Amino acid sequence: MELEVRHLRALCAVADTGSLHRAARLLGVAQPSLSTQLRRIEQELGGELFIRERTGCRPTPLGRIVLGRARPLVAEMRSLVAEARAAAADGLQLRIGSTASRALAGWLRRLREHRQEPLLQMDVSANALLNLVAEGRLDVAFVHEVEGCPLRIPDGLRLRVLVEREPQFVSLPNDHPAAVRPVVHLSELAQDRWMVDPTVDGEWDAVHRMLRSAGLNPRVLHGDYHTAASLVATGEVVTVCQPTRQSGPETAVRPLHGDPLGVRLLLAARTEAELDGVYPELAEAYEETARQAPAYREWLEHGGSGTPVPALP
Repeated sequence: MELEVRHLRALCAVADTGSLHRAARLLGVAQPSLSTQLRRIEQELGGELFIRERTGCRPTPLGRIVLGRARPLVAEMRSLVAEARAAAADGLQLRIGSTASRALAGWLRRLREHRQEPLLQMDVSANALLNLVAEGRLDVAFVHEVEGCPLRIPDGLRLRVLVEREPQFVSLPNDHPAAVRPVVHLSELAQDRWMVDPTVDGEWDAVHRMLRSAGLNPRVLHGDYHTAASLVATGEVVTVCQPTRQSGPETAVRPLHGDPLGVRLLLAARTEAELDGVYPELAEAYEETARQAPAYREWLEHGGSGTPVPALP
């Protein structure tokens, strides 16, 4: 006999009710049939799973081991059935994972226009998102790979490059002396405090390497980039940022001289067909976002490397 989910469900029912009689009623089967099934399961596993007493049944040590593995499997199967029924009733939903990107809003909007209803899961860790795709818990993931810090690509994933090298810019206070320049030299930021998010895969290593290569050893604070944006606005720190970020009333976004830090933007899925289904909308959304960011648009117009969009009018 080969064990099936229904056998595991029967074991859980016996353990939960403490009685073959009550378990049979719960499962909607006759008690003799359940008793026969339990004996066959025990024969297959090589030992008694329950001690039968006049007051009911209780698991043996072997039974407790088997139940410890059976319960998560039964719960997972229950979730699978519920999700499948919901998808059948509401239409198939596209499960998307992404690291932070200003292109996300346009991408999701375009997918909805093409009658794909996306479910979004954000994570600062690109490696974590790639693992979720490999495990089948996400359909696609849009991630960035920090230069010099390769991602761990699980076997079987298909990748498509959106941008081979996106330069990382710097965000600094509007009243910073370097903010008056169209391009900032790292030496102009030597006396500033920097803020870096160490939870982003590869980010701290890459920023540290960039600063060290420029001969700088500034004070570095750790924090997420939402906090960093607030502290930049109050003049407390400077921070690296995506080039698609726009300057605000209190902050300036500028390219760094020589583009010392870059990332590769990737789309990952398990099949080429899944990539084909969402890549065009992502490329359009990214192009739109790049055009709307003045500093990035100017960088592209002047022939920046890794240009992701056609020549801008």
